[in-house]
Amino acid sequence: MPPVADVVAPRLRVLFCGINPGLRSAAVGLHFARPGNRFWRVLHQSGFTARMLAPAEQVDLPLVGIGITNLVDRPSAAAAEVSAEELRQGAVLLEEKVARLRPATVAVLGIQAYRTAFRRPRAAVGPQPEGLAGARLWVLPNPSGLQARYQVPEMVALYSRLRVESDDGPGPPGNPAK
Repeated sequence: MPPVADVVAPRLRVLFCGINPGLRSAAVGLHFARPGNRFWRVLHQSGFTARMLAPAEQVDLPLVGIGITNLVDRPSAAAAEVSAEELRQGAVLLEEKVARLRPATVAVLGIQAYRTAFRRPRAAVGPQPEGLAGARLWVLPNPSGLQARYQVPEMVALYSRLRVESDDGPGPPGNPAK
């Protein structure tokens, strides 16, 4: 399967970085395409978009300063199948991508993946003290339906905090997608 293409543009407000595509996402070529994935609902309920977008509408995200990429291109049934080496290599590639695209903020979606990829074993969810290639850096819960530790209301609160803080940065103002 070909990799799921990044949804990016220069100088985004927020570049969301998933762990890797699930099998459904890889099959259809869209990020967060599995029906149980909560990304689109959380993105809307946290105020990033004015309505809940479908995965096929991901192309509209850069118009409001939002992008999506992954740490690892290889699809899998579960993120737990991604090796530590793949995550660490993905962190290097993400840093290069961020240096090139210059988003204001990067939000890695998955605390364990972040800890492994960036060798930060004590990192917690939320803003990180270090940046990434000049961007502010956040870690947020993975929105996969397979990840049950965080429920939607808690995820919405965390993503909302990121949205409020990202509205203060460069890029299009907090003008939600149509």
